Amino acid sequence: MAVANQSLAGASPQSAPPSRYKWIALSNTTLGVLMVTINQSIVLIALPDVFRGIHLNPLDPGNTGYLLWMMMGFMVVTAVLVVMFGRLGDMFGRVRMYNLGFAVFSICSVMLSLTWMDGDAGAMWLIGWRIVQGIGGALLFANSTAILTDAFPVRQRGTALGINSIAAIAGSFLGLVIGGVLAPVDWKAIFLVSVPFGVFGTIWAYVKLKDNGVRRRARMDWWGNATFAVGLITLLVGITYGIQPYGTGVMGWGNPWVIAALGGGVLLLALFAWIETRVNEPLFRLSLFRSRAFLAGNVASLLTALGRGGLQFMLIIWLQGIWLPLHGYSFEETPLWAGIYMIPLTVGFLLSAPVSGWLSDRFGPRMFTVGGALVTAASFYALMTLPTDFGYGVFALLILINGVGSGLFSSPNRAEIMNSVPAESRGVGAGMTATFQNSSMVLSIGVFFSLMIAGLSQSLPHTMHDELVAQGVPAAQAEGIAQLPPIAVLFAAFLGYNPFRQLLGGILDRLPDGGAHLTSKEFFPHLIAGPFHQGLVIAFWFAVAACVVAALASLLTDRVGRGHRAAAHESLGSELAAVSGEAGLAGNELVIPDEEFDARRPAPDATKP
Repeated sequence: MAVANQSLAGASPQSAPPSRYKWIALSNTTLGVLMVTINQSIVLIALPDVFRGIHLNPLDPGNTGYLLWMMMGFMVVTAVLVVMFGRLGDMFGRVRMYNLGFAVFSICSVMLSLTWMDGDAGAMWLIGWRIVQGIGGALLFANSTAILTDAFPVRQRGTALGINSIAAIAGSFLGLVIGGVLAPVDWKAIFLVSVPFGVFGTIWAYVKLKDNGVRRRARMDWWGNATFAVGLITLLVGITYGIQPYGTGVMGWGNPWVIAALGGGVLLLALFAWIETRVNEPLFRLSLFRSRAFLAGNVASLLTALGRGGLQFMLIIWLQGIWLPLHGYSFEETPLWAGIYMIPLTVGFLLSAPVSGWLSDRFGPRMFTVGGALVTAASFYALMTLPTDFGYGVFALLILINGVGSGLFSSPNRAEIMNSVPAESRGVGAGMTATFQNSSMVLSIGVFFSLMIAGLSQSLPHTMHDELVAQGVPAAQAEGIAQLPPIAVLFAAFLGYNPFRQLLGGILDRLPDGGAHLTSKEFFPHLIAGPFHQGLVIAFWFAVAACVVAALASLLTDRVGRGHRAAAHESLGSELAAVSGEAGLAGNELVIPDEEFDARRPAPDATKP
């Protein structure tokens, strides 16, 4: 196919942006991605202060849904829309869609920080604006990588995308620390902190960023978009309500509506897969899964992301609900100190991720993906052997190792996935991988909470009954309290909340010490420590198994030197540059970078004039 380089690459060397522009694009898109991922996790650790701020009782069964959707609304919307917004960016302009995302995100941050209502109304206000904020996050996620690909030459594109990728994953760790620091000062500050960066980033992007890539109007796969969005939302909603009590059960997996949601979601996603095999311009290119490396790499990525997301929940509950109160911290202080005590996890990732990228250029990525997954699995196993009231030095070392394992795995894994995709499909492959990553946090909530609740339900009722009777609580009332749904107890611990002052308010004065011991900050954490550890072991065994399977899957991704598609080993920079498709598609039109086009051009014959 003989065509002019300008028609393929969209920008000739003469019309290329000045060298300074690429660094503007990198800094702006990194700010945008970092801001989104920080906001994905910042609410997790700040929920105690949010619930206290809007005066919601975590033991009220009707409030469980509010808590779940405050955590998950943002994640669900981002997971569902990121691929569609990437396609819209290709059609109507990546910078235009990216700028819209920055503006939407900033406006939502302002509206979230202006919350004035309490109770149910306050919760609905927060959930609604978090969902809209997720739309802005999806617009930023979907187009930032493509903007970088347009801005950077091939030889530097890998470095730029590597920095952007590391910032994205690091944001999920940094959000825990920032939320822990800000929430005790003012819970609205966790939203307000994004406003100046969002406003600055919106204006900066509008003034400085420009579309340099090829833009082609293509037919939108509306049926594919509709079945994918509705199917994934229905499935994730089913998971959300499956972990809530139903009837006499501790969870709702037997709820007909949950069964219908899960079954309907699976059927719609199956219909989506059928549609994608029959349209000219599919949202997902399912033929990519015929590649063993692409399939195995995505399986490994999803499983390790499940473990990483589950670890955040378990550590927050462990620190805020048990360890910190047992060590004398008030419930109002626990978010701050939980964030501080989790810093080694962030440090481990930030230290290892860049190093693993550099070393994998020299020695190949597979040893780092396999090794990183196994290191992470080993850290999960070691964490489950700790007593609930651990020594902090050992705990800090283990979460540092867990962060190191995640860092070793992440960049080489993403590079391996995209290096396995044909050049003309790399843009589509990147969107598919992003969807799996964004869905993993929601799935991890369902998986880990279900396993934790299953573990708690085995011993918590008996333990709670016996401990309350031993403190002088009448047997009938102790029996009633012991039947409290395990998820309510789990959320009470998650929110740093002692429920006994409310549950025993009518009889505290008749107890031997006036109920002082029952309402102390040590009694509730001590009561649930044993049952919690049982649930923790079950959940962490799943994480160990997930990481081991991820390591086995990573063994299947290295195709160098095997088969008819074998290729010489590419550096990590070249592989990461493929994430947005350095030789990708603009609609259905092949895009070849200037450098690659020039390299393919035959050398001139020096003997001819």
